[in-house]
Amino acid sequence: METPRIINVEETIGKTVGRRRPPVDALAAGFAMQETLNEFLKSSGHRLAPRGVFRFRSHEEANAWTMKMLRPAKGN
Repeated sequence: METPRIINVEETIGKTVGRRRPPVDALAAGFAMQETLNEFLKSSGHRLAPRGVFRFRSHEEANAWTMKMLRPAKGN
């Protein structure tokens, strides 16, 4: 059994290395990142695996299917 960790709430933080500023418009930043991903997938020929539940007879069959889905589409 793991012993509980004790946190000293009276201890002061000695040094702050960096500060993260949240984006001004997080929704716009998310849309920009999605657009970049879409352009990359379109230009590189990669495709994402289809959604759903898939059943395989063995781990080898599942691994082969995964590798097939991750390869770039032919002809690009």
